[in-house]
Amino acid sequence: MYDVYAVREDFPVLKKVVYLDSTATTQTPIPAVEAMVEYFYKYAGNHGRGAHRLARETTNRYEDARETVAHFLNAEPSKTVFTKNTTEGINLVANSYPWEAGDHIVTTMLEHHSNLLPWLRLQKKGVNVTVVSPDRRGIIDPQVIENALTDRTKLIAVTHISNVFGSVQDVIRITKLAHRNEVKVLIDGAQSAGHIPVDLKTLGCDFFATAGHKGLLGPQGTGILYIRHPEVLESASVGGGTVSDVSGLTYMLEPSPACFEAGTPNIPGVIGLGRAVEYVEKIGVSEIEKHEAKLSREAAKRLSELEHVEVYGPENRAGTVPFNVKGLHAHDVALILDQTKKICIRSGHHCAIPVTRFLEVESTARASFALYNTEEEVDILVNAVNSLKALVF
Repeated sequence: MYDVYAVREDFPVLKKVVYLDSTATTQTPIPAVEAMVEYFYKYAGNHGRGAHRLARETTNRYEDARETVAHFLNAEPSKTVFTKNTTEGINLVANSYPWEAGDHIVTTMLEHHSNLLPWLRLQKKGVNVTVVSPDRRGIIDPQVIENALTDRTKLIAVTHISNVFGSVQDVIRITKLAHRNEVKVLIDGAQSAGHIPVDLKTLGCDFFATAGHKGLLGPQGTGILYIRHPEVLESASVGGGTVSDVSGLTYMLEPSPACFEAGTPNIPGVIGLGRAVEYVEKIGVSEIEKHEAKLSREAAKRLSELEHVEVYGPENRAGTVPFNVKGLHAHDVALILDQTKKICIRSGHHCAIPVTRFLEVESTARASFALYNTEEEVDILVNAVNSLKALVF
């Protein structure tokens, strides 16, 4: 097991607050920030657009980051596309696949709006969408998904780890049943990459979208889309950097990943992301998974023992713990914890309104853990929430 206190030295803000909102965004370690600063101070140029030394170094560093990320996910660099976030990656698939009226998509009620709205919008093009429900723990039974398939189903879109429940879905089984029925699979990995081991060869999915600013510890404005067979998509965005030739009224696109990365990318962000992924890889994702699971399950157990608190989600959860304090709105809980103990948690519907309606609540408070959190912070959270009973009873 790694030394969590040594790790915390690379995240200065942790000296000021108890940060328990890593499902929304993780903090970025000093080495990743330094890599971005180095870009601006020492070699800033554009990517793939020049022969001079700064442009060459910029391009090399950017593509080195792609190699790092692809290796981390066990994917080919040519199939690893940089985006600005998970949302953009999912929308790229939704807007670039050759849909036909009557096609069918299966997704779930667990989804973040980013893995739901792009599919619902396709209904305007005559694509049918089925949304299946989880059980009360936030687990999707793969058989329920298989039962929803039709002979026109083209895609299953499913989260790997729910950003509300912290529940881990059996995406390997879902992918196998999909491919058995000649259906493609998109996995929303925003909450899994960097938090649990992700091997895209083992998962076997057709598309995997994730963010740089969550478990991978990178900066905001970075994301990754893995496309198993790039030839099935034609990017909805074209322009600078995407073409190998333009003649008259025709053009020829570059092969993947260039054809999916129109315009100047977030160069410093991607370079910082590459360094952040190296940081995660050095610590070890399996060790991070064990650490986060231990903290979140302890927090869930202890919070559920408080008579004025209701905790949601499965016993075997990832690093997310949603809860409510009876008689208090989730926003009030979050504000009180922040103002009295400098505890940063999230509150609201977490960009997943169907899930909160499924739970029959307006919102939840959500504590989420990352590799830098400690058992002492679990104590601080539980004691602070326990003190709220004076406001309830």
